[in-house]
Amino acid sequence: MAGVDTDVVHGGRDDLRELGVHAPPLDRSTTYPLASLAGGTADLERLAEGEAAPGHSPVYGRLFNPTVARWERGIAQLERAEAAVAFASGMAAVTATLIAVGAIGRHVVAIRPLYGGTDHLLASGLLGTRTTWTTPDRVGDATEQDTALVIVETPGNPTLTLVDIPAVVAAAHPVPVLVDNTFATPILQRPLTLGATWSLHSATKALGGHGDVIAGVVATDQAHAAALRQVRVATGALLDPQAAALLHRSLQTLALRVRAAQANAIELARRLQTHPGVERVCHPSLPGCDPRRIVAAQMQGPGSMLTFDVVGGLEAAGAVMERVELLTPAVSLGNNDTLIEHPAGLTHRVVAPEALASANIGPGLLRVSVGIEDVADLWDDLSQAISAATGRPGGIDLPAVEGCPERVGLQA
Repeated sequence: MAGVDTDVVHGGRDDLRELGVHAPPLDRSTTYPLASLAGGTADLERLAEGEAAPGHSPVYGRLFNPTVARWERGIAQLERAEAAVAFASGMAAVTATLIAVGAIGRHVVAIRPLYGGTDHLLASGLLGTRTTWTTPDRVGDATEQDTALVIVETPGNPTLTLVDIPAVVAAAHPVPVLVDNTFATPILQRPLTLGATWSLHSATKALGGHGDVIAGVVATDQAHAAALRQVRVATGALLDPQAAALLHRSLQTLALRVRAAQANAIELARRLQTHPGVERVCHPSLPGCDPRRIVAAQMQGPGSMLTFDVVGGLEAAGAVMERVELLTPAVSLGNNDTLIEHPAGLTHRVVAPEALASANIGPGLLRVSVGIEDVADLWDDLSQAISAATGRPGGIDLPAVEGCPERVGLQA
């Protein structure tokens, strides 16, 4: 079993030497020639039943694509999973999972905070599910006879709340657990090795990393992957092959990007604590944000996301977004460049007000997806924007600290 730095470079490329190529080929076909009617019928039936690949022909591009399958193999290898199933978006992946478990039951247990779109999908009941919202220590009490799934996101979006995955898995047993692993990425956390059944990603984020692709992926075992493929075939949610090709190329630099952005986030969080215009900072590298030392127990580093509350609430938060020059005021995360957004007004706008309040997602909260720029430049821009927006000049220009207070390398 290879290490993470080898996995990201070589994952999903096992057939390239046999094909006689070095770069993964891009297959854009929408339909495929059939050697015979009987063979085509058999291949179609295999794919419709959720098999990972056709016997001979993919038949039709909505059913299977070899470029997508290569990237799926790379993600599965990185997650230490038996399989991975790719979708046209992260929300398509969430939706497919909820549909796939529907045969077991319609009840879901969920722990907030979750990404706003996931929260809305569950709270609205659009897919016929019934959701019980709970806390990590009450998961066992919240499960019912027809509970089909427990959903958790850690670190949580946007507040970076950390959840003990093995403890939730134990409390939920025998109900399977889905972990949204988008913030951590497989570089920093592998939920399946901690007992979860599904590890879900909005691949639009760090897995893509360049802000030019929308995708989702779920890593799991073969049986659950087959159920997800059945839903994908029926709903037409297969990832576009061009997007898969970009994602596969981005996979090679994932570990380098995650570690560089993480180092910047650690430094920015430390400096933000000194700014008089900032009321509160949260990043898992700060002791107050990880009192139970969950990062050390189940992660390989605190990640590249941070949040802070500015003095002056909503008006000041909006002014910070308007005054940054190097940072980009935009939703999404995991890009090479640094993004800043207002969760209550944007990514979590569809979440119920009482849920926002209980999760400490207030009007002055800003979420920063830290990129790989020079950290001194990021600090200069963020500091001046906060000073101007709050009327409280500058923070202390602390000397840089080399390294990370938690582990940043993932062992095989």
